[in-house]
Amino acid sequence: MKLALALSLLALLTAAAGAEDFALHDGDRVVFYGDSITDQRLYTTYTEAFVVTRFPQLKIGFVHSGWGGDRVTGGGGGPIDVRLKRDVFAYQPTVMTVMLGMNDASYRPLDEPIFATYRKGYEHLIASTKQALPGVRITVLQPSPFDDFTLPPAFEGGYNGVLLRYGQFVRELAQREGLGVADLNGPVVAALQKAQATDPAVARQLIADRVHPGPAVHLLMAAELLKSWHAPAVVSAVTIDGTAGKVVESVRTKIDGLKIEGGVTWSQLDESLPFFLKLADPGVALAIKSSDFIQSLNQQILKVTGLSAARYTLKIDAAEVGSFSREELGTGINLATLATPMLAQAAAVEGLTWQHNNVHFQRWRSVELPLSGSSSPDVVKAVANLVTALDQDEVRIIEQQRAAAVPKSHSFQLVPAL
Repeated sequence: MKLALALSLLALLTAAAGAEDFALHDGDRVVFYGDSITDQRLYTTYTEAFVVTRFPQLKIGFVHSGWGGDRVTGGGGGPIDVRLKRDVFAYQPTVMTVMLGMNDASYRPLDEPIFATYRKGYEHLIASTKQALPGVRITVLQPSPFDDFTLPPAFEGGYNGVLLRYGQFVRELAQREGLGVADLNGPVVAALQKAQATDPAVARQLIADRVHPGPAVHLLMAAELLKSWHAPAVVSAVTIDGTAGKVVESVRTKIDGLKIEGGVTWSQLDESLPFFLKLADPGVALAIKSSDFIQSLNQQILKVTGLSAARYTLKIDAAEVGSFSREELGTGINLATLATPMLAQAAAVEGLTWQHNNVHFQRWRSVELPLSGSSSPDVVKAVANLVTALDQDEVRIIEQQRAAAVPKSHSFQLVPAL
């Protein structure tokens, strides 16, 4: 037990120390590019919300440019070169992610001519992007799963087996072209298989139509992208000696006013917020339980040793958070999984993240694209004015989002439970 705890603490310290290795930097602009799975704006929004809450001091922009039905050749939004120029290059991103393949393989057994089109088209996409955006950092995403796991495959080897071959090419291309790469298939499949063994009925709903993941699976996809970017696991880590009244360890946080008077009280100002997870949702709870999301990305540890009473109530800002045994507190509890004021703040940030993405999406897909080709000067002028107004509204919401992500100081109190 002691060895396991020591290794766990070492992992926390290592993760915290590596925070400066995160792939995104102040001033970056990220464009997410892909098909309908990117167009769902789920893994992309979760990724953005994580970055904003974990790195509130960084000003990083995010643009969501997925389009349902897309392939490496383009689709409903236009041919690939139109899509890239209008929906990627126009934003001058410093970082770009690409996920394509679900539609490209045509939902059939591996077909070599179709696969050749994918290879050639993907290579063209990367070459065009590098030429238009010298220095852009590209992360390619191995395609997310087709669900051949909670339901039997339609043909031998299954469609996900075909996507694995496409994903292998994506990884090989990344190695050849010096790109980042994240596997959005293998780890997600492993979680799906664990979920299926635990609760088949809920697991079947995680990718209900076998193609488009639900929110729970998008969380796992976001996790794999974030891990490929070396996202830190630690929100904060605190160890307090409850006998001596001493802070033994504080990682990514500041502790003030520690007192031992009929319990333990202190104030705490973390450098960031936990990631907001809707664990009351059965699908989210099952997916998180079936993965390493909490361990690898969402650790907000509070450890208090030397306590005398058998059980303690934890209050934050005078509101009760939970009751814990002396042993649980001595080993360490993860505040990121509890209903804390910090989690409520993170939820507000996610809400603002959705707001600005929705404004951008409506400007792009409901106003600019369908109306930009009008021959009426009055319509052209009205569209230009509306686009400007929506862009300004998005900027306003992003400012609110960043302000909402700034951590606040909270008062902590541990009192013996009656």
